[in-house]
Amino acid sequence: METDPKLGYGGSPSRTTGVNLELHEPARNGVGDGSWSWSTYDSPGCWDEMVANGKPRDECAGVSSYLESLTMAELGDRQRAADLAIEAMGITFTVYSDDGGIDRAWPFDVIPRIISTQEWNTISDGLVQRLNALNLFIDDLYGAQKVIKDGLFPAELLANSVNFRSQCMGMKPKFGTWAHICGSDLVRGGDGTMYVLEDNLRVPSGVSYMLQNRQVTKRVFADLFHEIDIHPVDMYPLKLLDLLNSLSPRQGIVPTVAVLTPGVYNSAYFEHAYLAQQMGVQLVEGSDLVVDTDDCVYVHTIGGLERVDVLYRRVDDLFLDPEVFRADSTLGVPGLMRAWRAGNVALANAPGAGVADDKVVYSYVPALIQYYLGEEPKIENVPTFLCLNDTHRQHVLSNLGEFVVKPANESGGTGVFVGNKSTAAEADDLRRQVEADPRNWIAQPIVNLSTAPTLIDGKLAPRHLDLRPFILSGHQSYVTQGGLTRVALREGSLVVNSSQGGGSKDTWIVDASRPHPFDATNSA
Repeated sequence: METDPKLGYGGSPSRTTGVNLELHEPARNGVGDGSWSWSTYDSPGCWDEMVANGKPRDECAGVSSYLESLTMAELGDRQRAADLAIEAMGITFTVYSDDGGIDRAWPFDVIPRIISTQEWNTISDGLVQRLNALNLFIDDLYGAQKVIKDGLFPAELLANSVNFRSQCMGMKPKFGTWAHICGSDLVRGGDGTMYVLEDNLRVPSGVSYMLQNRQVTKRVFADLFHEIDIHPVDMYPLKLLDLLNSLSPRQGIVPTVAVLTPGVYNSAYFEHAYLAQQMGVQLVEGSDLVVDTDDCVYVHTIGGLERVDVLYRRVDDLFLDPEVFRADSTLGVPGLMRAWRAGNVALANAPGAGVADDKVVYSYVPALIQYYLGEEPKIENVPTFLCLNDTHRQHVLSNLGEFVVKPANESGGTGVFVGNKSTAAEADDLRRQVEADPRNWIAQPIVNLSTAPTLIDGKLAPRHLDLRPFILSGHQSYVTQGGLTRVALREGSLVVNSSQGGGSKDTWIVDASRPHPFDATNSA
């Protein structure tokens, strides 16, 4: 394969060269060699996505029967084939350390996570409802601030928001949409209920890994995709491009769309390059762009300056425009905010959308849905305690062992305190931080995250996981069929972030009402 230096395709030679990766056909007799069955799978007592009471769940019947027809050696073959494909395709993520950024192969578990179509339809409706309310909320905050005047949302919370951008006051983005792309993190509790854990509205990442997980799984389980109706995810780049095109301020022409990246040293650069390639648009850095005297944005090309209509920006607000935000930023474009305010370029997500990407704001979302839409929430929040509330704070600090305590505006698991996994010294340090800045902290009861079978050291073992679906909002709404399932590869761990030892799975939405072809009675 010829290497594309911008995308990183080609990869390094495999470290497992010489391993026999011939994929054996399954025995198709119910159990591959009699060495294992789902009755021997040991779930830790919480909700398992695949197995209940020693038997596969209905929506998992086809996949579980197929997997049980394979030996562990055959499953290992497929895992090694997936690992080699990931290396060959150059699918990486970056871990930052004291020695700088380290590129690592994307960690992937070959056993898929299954959700029924029937459940997913409800979840999808709830996510669209949620993002509609959040966009109305953001639009209100940068306009009349009726939600504050009506006493639903405290003015002091807005005053102390680190992501509120006063420079955006009075703006009216097209369709009234500020957060065009959202990645909401979902978890399933011990009673089987799916909850929203948080909303990511600034520059949410991970969708490229969802897409690549599917491509890898198709390679190693091609026969399953022939036999089972697994809902596709590969329409996302086209749906995203359609959304971006619809934002263009110039009508009657094919708009020029570009992905604005901070550059190759950003941890999500692989995703920026991949999405640009899949959409067939330019990948640009701030130095490639200029705002001319007409307050329009142009990109330098070999043929001269070309006007840009829409930027899918993957640069944080404060680095977008040194004329308005951080004067020392070399990642943005001087004058970009002028061009946006003049209506000459569309930015997705819009600057200032992060005001709702705040774990304190998250606790208000059910009330915001009722306030703006007049509807009951279709998907629930995890119960949340606000440390700025004296009563809440005292309760949390007196019972730290029962809570996960999070800073309001960090991401990637940074600064998260898990009470039952922390030391007395860590608890004392957290108390000092919370007392010093209570606005910056929320607490949630420890959710015993659901598990799913994961191939660990040659056997299937339960590992905790979450899910990040992606929602597009604008002229119409779109929710991915499933999303990025992140899995904690360490036994008992609830930390799913890849930067902290987590991995990922492909997520399959499957119609549980349809018969599956892998019953023993149907086997050859």
